[in-house]
Amino acid sequence: MKFLRKARSIFHDDWCSKCYEQMDIYKKELYMLPMMVGHYVSHSNPEYYKKNLIKVYTKKEIPIGTYACGIYVYKCPYCNHKATKLSIFLPVRDVEKSEDAFLFENGEMDDFI
Repeated sequence: MKFLRKARSIFHDDWCSKCYEQMDIYKKELYMLPMMVGHYVSHSNPEYYKKNLIKVYTKKEIPIGTYACGIYVYKCPYCNHKATKLSIFLPVRDVEKSEDAFLFENGEMDDFI
């Protein structure tokens, strides 16, 4: 059974990479990126996001053709391990067109969230 849980943690962001249990969503926030459609550049450095993300409260606040970032903070209820997922997408007619996703598990985004 532990093997199955370990395999899930490899393929699912919401499974703990330390104890292989399912994590809970601890926090969820929405941000806007200063990039327009056709000009997306992938950035894996967390410092880029800390410097450039603009907090919004609804998707309606994001101008048409502007990329958005959903931030999900996961916390394991068993070992307290935290992971932060950044999901980059373009909102198009109430649909999120996924562009990139980054998972930070070593506290890289803790001072931002």
